[in-house]
Amino acid sequence: MNASPPVPGPEEDPLGSRLLAAATEVFAEKGYAGARVAEIARRAGVTTGAIYSRYQGKDELLASAIAEATAGEFDSLFSDHRFEGRMEDILRIAGAHLVERNQSPSQQEISAPGMLLESFVAARHEPTVHAFLQARMNDRRDRLAAIVAAAKATGGIDDDVDTDSLVTFCHAVGLGFLLLEVLDGPLPDSQAWEQLIGRLLAAVGDPAAFARTAAGELAPVSD
Repeated sequence: MNASPPVPGPEEDPLGSRLLAAATEVFAEKGYAGARVAEIARRAGVTTGAIYSRYQGKDELLASAIAEATAGEFDSLFSDHRFEGRMEDILRIAGAHLVERNQSPSQQEISAPGMLLESFVAARHEPTVHAFLQARMNDRRDRLAAIVAAAKATGGIDDDVDTDSLVTFCHAVGLGFLLLEVLDGPLPDSQAWEQLIGRLLAAVGDPAAFARTAAGELAPVSD
């Protein structure tokens, strides 16, 4: 299974969007092994032929559904109003997003975490799913590593901090929150969580780039 192409938006491809929305729901409910193309087609209001005209099989459909569910995740970080131009801001915003739940989610958004979790389960037994998820994770790792490297270049993160270790830590935290979301587990207070993220970033920052505030907390030095 090859990496999925960019997924068109609903205005560009309404049928494709219906297919992926239905696939997301079925994969979340039934898992990869239990999902049936006929059921996905029924929920999307199309024939199975319409699905096979676009996808070679269930694995490619899952790949596209995951691609749509995670599309634009990095772009949304850069467009967040809290982004002030520092690359370390991206890590701060990404951490804050973990405890921010959409109060009016679509059914597809509700199903997406379950689909992702079921995909990891399927990856243990399905080589094509494993290969796709591995490629997605590697791409995410590379993009996070580039953000960390840029933050190191400006002193936002200490150059002595191992990039691979920090990126792995970020991945582990994100996957842990995926489990909480699937179980609808309680989340910490958003303000308290952001304060914790700020302390963690200060701890890995270049000491020369931070100063103590009047409250005794570390804050970036202004130019």
